[in-house]
Amino acid sequence: MQSIDEVKDELLSGDIRQLGRLLGDAIRSHLGEVAYERIENVRQLAIRFRRDNDEQARGQLADSLQALSQEESTQLIRAFSYFSLLANIAEDQHHIRRTRAHLIAGSKPRQGSLANAVGKVYAADQGDALLGFFDDAYVGPVFTAHPTEVQRKSILNCQMSIARLLNERDRYQMTPEEAAHNEEALSRGIMTLWQTRLLRNTKLSVMDEVENGLSFFDHTILTELPQMYSSLETMLAQRDERWVDTELPTFMKVGSWIGGDRDGNPFVTAAVLRSTLQRQSDKALDFYLGELHKLASQLSLAEKLNACTGALRQLAERSADQSPHRLDEPYRRAIYGIHARVEATRAGMAAGAGAPRAAGANAAEAPYASAAELLAELDVVHQSLVHNGLRTLARGRLRQIRRAVKVFGFSLAPLDLRQNSDVHERVIGELFASVRPGLAYQGLPEDQRVDLLLSELGSPRLLVSPYQTYSEETLSELDIFRAIKEAHRTYGPESVPNCIISKAASVSDLLEVALLLKEVGLLSQQDGTLDVNIIPLFETIDDLRAGPDIMARAFGLPLYRRLLESRGNQQEVMLGYSDSNKDGGFLTSGWELYKAEIDLVSVFKQHRIQLRLFHGRGGSVGRGGGPSYEAILAQPAGAVQGQIRLTEQGEVITAKYANPEVGRRNLEVLAAATIEASLLHPQRPEPSGAYLGAMEELSGEALRSYRSLVYETDGFEKYFWESTVIAEIAALNIGSRPASRKKSTSIEDLRAIPWVLSWAQCRLMLPGWYGFGSAVRHYLAAHPADGPALLREMYRDWPFFTSLLSNMDMVLAKSDIAIAGKYAALVKDAALRVAIFERIRAEHTRTLDALKLITGQEELQQANPLMQRSIRHRFPYIDPLNHLQVELLQRFRDGRQDDKARTGIHLSINGIAAGLRNSG
Repeated sequence: MQSIDEVKDELLSGDIRQLGRLLGDAIRSHLGEVAYERIENVRQLAIRFRRDNDEQARGQLADSLQALSQEESTQLIRAFSYFSLLANIAEDQHHIRRTRAHLIAGSKPRQGSLANAVGKVYAADQGDALLGFFDDAYVGPVFTAHPTEVQRKSILNCQMSIARLLNERDRYQMTPEEAAHNEEALSRGIMTLWQTRLLRNTKLSVMDEVENGLSFFDHTILTELPQMYSSLETMLAQRDERWVDTELPTFMKVGSWIGGDRDGNPFVTAAVLRSTLQRQSDKALDFYLGELHKLASQLSLAEKLNACTGALRQLAERSADQSPHRLDEPYRRAIYGIHARVEATRAGMAAGAGAPRAAGANAAEAPYASAAELLAELDVVHQSLVHNGLRTLARGRLRQIRRAVKVFGFSLAPLDLRQNSDVHERVIGELFASVRPGLAYQGLPEDQRVDLLLSELGSPRLLVSPYQTYSEETLSELDIFRAIKEAHRTYGPESVPNCIISKAASVSDLLEVALLLKEVGLLSQQDGTLDVNIIPLFETIDDLRAGPDIMARAFGLPLYRRLLESRGNQQEVMLGYSDSNKDGGFLTSGWELYKAEIDLVSVFKQHRIQLRLFHGRGGSVGRGGGPSYEAILAQPAGAVQGQIRLTEQGEVITAKYANPEVGRRNLEVLAAATIEASLLHPQRPEPSGAYLGAMEELSGEALRSYRSLVYETDGFEKYFWESTVIAEIAALNIGSRPASRKKSTSIEDLRAIPWVLSWAQCRLMLPGWYGFGSAVRHYLAAHPADGPALLREMYRDWPFFTSLLSNMDMVLAKSDIAIAGKYAALVKDAALRVAIFERIRAEHTRTLDALKLITGQEELQQANPLMQRSIRHRFPYIDPLNHLQVELLQRFRDGRQDDKARTGIHLSINGIAAGLRNSG
């Protein structure tokens, strides 16, 4: 007899089979029966091999793939890539289906939901603490452009259309005719997907990336985030009468780096920043206009049937809407008046005039000076409805618009500016040299730099002169800061609230940015006010270790403390997961991040500064990825404190926020985890000294093992470039920034994202596990008696260690050492190939053994059957793509270099990334 979960999973299997069948129909219709049979034969062989471990099928599969022509290879790659995309849709819809079934059945709230978090808080008698929690809380997912994002927006649109049709079948009881129409529409959608190009013909511009990012606001954020607030308010009021008639403060906003991240991207200019802010504002105001139009049609209340307040009547009388058909409908007239003013605001901003009202302008159609002014007029409508017994109407669309204005304002999303500290250093050096010829700022020791910067920050003079000639780099940096000043005047200070310093390694790095802000009027020397947050990003292992001391020295400077006081006595610190992983490996990166958080919490507490941590997590485990709920709960005590920001990148944005219901679930997860980590986990006992000592030993050996391979092995750089698709990734039109920070093949210069994606493509996933096996072997050799039991106890009782191993488990489940060996065969130097790959293979075996020893699992992902089944569904479609990718790489590197060969390789990169989902 099947279990309930097996019955539910049959629905997923049914969706996948149906989508696969319709894709097969599209392929047969377009390519013919022979091509379809060829593709189907490969599919069946791959399933036989994966399902039954059939060695005969393995041989037949290899022979079939090797015999394909270039054209046939490309056809198969396209087919299997599209199937992976369809499997993603089916899995997302299945998660929605299971969640809805759970809620309909009235079952216990799911882990990660707001209902579950609130229930836990009250069960722990922390209801009083929750009352004040939201006053200072801040949860900020931040969208970033992904240099290896492989998804075209056109493909995403096709996927969403198919997802909507699957959702209809789950939501509605269809007649036979309706079901037939749905099936026909699915067939059309899949045919359109099959005929839509997977690859971009041209490289993305920054503004293309901006538009892609904004599309997720259309799909999900603009509607689902306000709805989440409303649902939480209702939930709290039902549980605790103190919440009745209380509106939550704005504690969650979705931010962005797209259009503001200048680190290594010369295409993010001041003009691009201005255009980005304009497009964001357009998006917010267009949304308000659409919602106000709908609201006006709904509030057709006749004054004779229901009274209104005097303030509402004044709004109605001031409205330019004088239609005789609506003269007795004050609410509708008031909303039309608000609509007209929003239109005027949008027009003024689009013309570059900004929002402030022009002198003598008609009050009925004058632009709003701020989002607060718009909200005040919406509040007049709300208060009139409530005052006259129409609270139910006030809780409809009006409630959502009011919340949207609070969350999105006129800027939609807070946009961060990021730049590398080396750039700031050069610019400041040039500015000093222009006023003090002969001063070599960059050659000064740190103490002298700090003294010089403090002196200049305390001086009323400006370094920049209109009569001086500056380098292009300096002019560009000054222009970007001036653009921030303009944005604050036009859209409000929330439009660009943060300046992030990549590769921050000293106090002078913070003060250099402060001085640049002073030059453009974003820092007032007279009263010590600062208009943006200065945020250091500690990225490498050394920087993470030095970060707490750097902050302590900064807090010891009276001038810097005054700046923080003007920002609410709060300091944000960003932690880099990607670069620390590339620098020190998976285990050491995780441990050094954890230790840095503990030390930062201590330093901030000592200096009485509020800490907000910004986690620069990527999609893959090798870049700090993994389930967000577990990651937040695994933070050390005091590291959350009601406030957290974290990056959402590239393919992860698509996976999490393309579907509105999935997006809502992910927003809830972030909020729920922050509530639990802040209110419940301070009571959790700190990890014991034995745990900390064991992790220190493990990390030390893992670091030695990782760096010995990656940075100290002769020829490893060559091995990496020949055994992976890094060269081909660098040539893809998949992002506006280059794959490396410099024009070199050095691993040090390579960005962490293509580094991780390259290892994922060859199914080795090295950044997500390498060094762990050696670390455990070394530790057990040193502690043979109690070592195994202690490691098992750490896995059972320490959330940090549990999360670490859970993420590594997922990575290893997606890896395949046999397929990785085929990529290793691409390395021309046989001795180099054997020496390095055998080291990797041996470490892979040690790591698997260590993981199973500690967790007690007999197979990977044993504790996560949903992931197990997902992988089982996917591997038969990913494996052939890997085999074909190796074959095409071999042909291409042997000289058969034409557009078809290049296209085939690029398509395979896309397909494998889609199949693995969190790979880059």
